[in-house]
Amino acid sequence: MIPALMPNYNRADVAFERGEGAWLFTADGRRFLDFGAGIATSSLGHGHPVLTSAIAEQAARVIHVSNLYRVPQAETLAARFVENSFADSVFFCNSGAEANEGMVKMIRKAQAEAGHPERWRIICFDGAFHGRTLAMISATGNANYLKGYGPPVDGFDHVPFNNLNALRDAIGPETAGIIVEPIQGEGGIRSANEGFLQGLRAACDEFGLLLGLDEVQTGMGRTGKLFAHQWTTMTPDVMSLAKGIGGGFPMGAVLTTEAVAKNMRPGTHGTTFGGSPLACTAGNAVLDVMLQPDFLPDVERRAAMLRTQLEALARDFPSVIQDVRGHGFLLGLKLSVPNTDMQAACLGAGLLTVAAGDNVLRLAPPLIVSVSDCEAAVGMLRRAAAHFAESKVAAQ
Repeated sequence: MIPALMPNYNRADVAFERGEGAWLFTADGRRFLDFGAGIATSSLGHGHPVLTSAIAEQAARVIHVSNLYRVPQAETLAARFVENSFADSVFFCNSGAEANEGMVKMIRKAQAEAGHPERWRIICFDGAFHGRTLAMISATGNANYLKGYGPPVDGFDHVPFNNLNALRDAIGPETAGIIVEPIQGEGGIRSANEGFLQGLRAACDEFGLLLGLDEVQTGMGRTGKLFAHQWTTMTPDVMSLAKGIGGGFPMGAVLTTEAVAKNMRPGTHGTTFGGSPLACTAGNAVLDVMLQPDFLPDVERRAAMLRTQLEALARDFPSVIQDVRGHGFLLGLKLSVPNTDMQAACLGAGLLTVAAGDNVLRLAPPLIVSVSDCEAAVGMLRRAAAHFAESKVAAQ
C-alpha cells in the first residue's frame, strides 16, 4: 500500500527535532554534523538568532498580502541586491526552478521586445541542473529526469561544459541566450574553467545574446563571494538565485539589468507567494549577516582550510578518493567507491552529506560552520574512507 507521503524520495531513516549551528539533533538524542545544509540551503545554519527572531517577529505581524500591494520588505531587499550586484532590478519568487523559468522567460522577452522574436532558443550545458519543472528538466537535459514525461520542452540546445568552440558552433539565428552554472552542483561539483565565463560573455556580446547565470547553488556566499561570478571580471545580463537566499525559508529571485527588466511590464510575469513580507524579511536577515565586513572573508578562510584538509585526506586514501573539487563551501570528493555507499557510511559516522553526479560526494555545510566543525567532519570522512580502504585491501 502506498504511503500517505508520496514515495518519490529515497529518504534516510532519520528525522531531526531541532538544530543548532551546523548540528542537527534527533528526538532520541543523536546528533549529526550537517555538511549538506539542506542541499546548500541553510546558509546560516540552524537556529541562527538573527534569522529566527526576524522570521518570528514578522510572522506575528503579517505573513502574506500578495503582490497586488506594495511590500516594503521586498522593496528593501531588492534595493540591497541592486546595491551589491550588477543588477538594476529584482523579481522575487519561491524556488530555484521558478527563478530559472523566470530567467528564461526574461531572456526570450528581451529578444522579442528588441525586434528579434525569432530568437527564443537557449544554449545549456551537459551536466547542468536547472530544476524539476517540465521546462527546466528540458534545460537540464538529463535523460533520467526526462524519462516518462513525454517530449522535452523545445527551445534548449546542449553543448559540452567548458567548451567554447562547441558553444560558438551551436549559436544560430534562433539563439536568444545562454544559461550556465559557475559550478555545476548536481552535475558533480564541476567548476567553469578559468576564462570560460569570460568567453561566454564575449560570445554573447559578439552575437547579440543574453547571458544568464544560474547561481541557485553557488550564490549567497557559498564560494566566499556573495555571488560566484564575482571571482571573475565578467557580469551577466540576468541571474537566478534561491537556496541560501532565505537561510532555509523558501525563496528565489531573478536579478537583471535594466535592459532586461524594462520589458517586464504588469501582466508579463507573476507569482502568488513570491516576495511576501515573511520571505523578504528572511532574505533581509540573511543579508544582514552576510554583508558584515568580515563574514565572507572568513567564509573564504575557513573553506580554504577545509579544502586543504580534504586534499590531505585524498592523499591518504587514494584508492577511495580520486580528487577534491569545487570552491569555497561547495566542495566535492570524486570517489572510486559508490558515492551513495560513502554517503551512508558518513551518515553512520554522524556526518550528513549529499550525493552528486559523476560519482561525487558533495559537501556544502552552513556558511557559519566553525574550524572545529570542519575538523570533526574530516575526522568522520576519514573513518568512512578507512572502512572502504580496508575493504578493498581485504578483497585483494
